[in-house]
Amino acid sequence: METIKANSAFLCNYEVMQILQQLKDNTQKKHKREGSLATVTYETVHYLQNSDSRNETPQAIEKFLEALKPFKLTKTEKLMMVNTPPRTELEIQLIVQESEERLSEEEVRKIVTIANECLPPPDET
Repeated sequence: METIKANSAFLCNYEVMQILQQLKDNTQKKHKREGSLATVTYETVHYLQNSDSRNETPQAIEKFLEALKPFKLTKTEKLMMVNTPPRTELEIQLIVQESEERLSEEEVRKIVTIANECLPPPDET
């Protein structure tokens, strides 16, 4: 098998969780699939349901990405921010390559504020 277009599409954790939940639901209706696939699906869904993705919605993700447009971030940087919303300025530095040159301190604070408004952290329960 050959990869024709590497990275032609990116999926955020929320989208992966939705696809796997549908796969899991369809699998339960049909005959049981191979044990390893069912285990991987179950473990991945379980992990994603306990991550920040749990409280995300397509509308919130769209609003977040729209708000990030002025910052000229790469697709992968935006994807990382959707998957793990930055809650501190340090997290921005870890996600954005050469952030000190590309973003001002005010822009970094603005991104953190946008993340907290659009993608609220999961409940601490």
